[in-house]
Amino acid sequence: MLSIIIPTLNEESVIEKTLTSLKSKLSIPYEIIISDGRSSDRTAEIAGRYADKVIVYSGKKRQTIAEGRNDGAKAARGEFLVFMDADCTIKEPDSFFNKIMKHFGRDPKLVAVNVAIRVLPEFETLTDWVIFNLFNDYLWFVNDILHFGMSAGEFQMIRKDAFDRLGGYNGRLAASEDIELFSRLAKAGHVRYEKGLVIYHTGRRAHKIGWLRLLSLWFLNSVFMVVKGRAFVKEWEPIR
Repeated sequence: MLSIIIPTLNEESVIEKTLTSLKSKLSIPYEIIISDGRSSDRTAEIAGRYADKVIVYSGKKRQTIAEGRNDGAKAARGEFLVFMDADCTIKEPDSFFNKIMKHFGRDPKLVAVNVAIRVLPEFETLTDWVIFNLFNDYLWFVNDILHFGMSAGEFQMIRKDAFDRLGGYNGRLAASEDIELFSRLAKAGHVRYEKGLVIYHTGRRAHKIGWLRLLSLWFLNSVFMVVKGRAFVKEWEPIR
């Protein structure tokens, strides 16, 4: 069974499209879990029409995305955890997940899979195309050749027993929690990048703050993770 976990915070403009792209289009048993960071808009209401579970954060401080993902995982019943961002779309989800499941079936030591990332065609710019093609090649090289483990938050599929054994995401990290977890997963078992599968997203962060600033933040977060064990940013600014 798949447990598809989507962290949200004020995502009313995109969450319905994301959920309808998944709902009733999978032959594999699945559940959809929304882990909401206490949205002030209609996110939880809209999600409730489609999701099997909607968990709303009740803490006082702002929830990190890592904490949101961990909360969703605690409520999951599936053997496989699928983490997606709220603005993501899988065009043919049934064939997409069946192909990944075959990889897990063939390799019992495989603990996590990620896929190629693209911006939705209606939003994609030439710069988006160039940068994500380079980034996808980087994901392939680091995961499948170096076996170090590397991922982005748009999509991660992880065996639940491995996730639980490692303690999930580092909830203290404001950013780069996806990279940090995949690096630990690579030490616990096999990780894989599936270049033949694509998850699409809106590209909204790069389009809002500009690629130069976003690439700078990615670089600084990565360096700080290696040197100091934490991200450069203390809070990942929501882009809506």
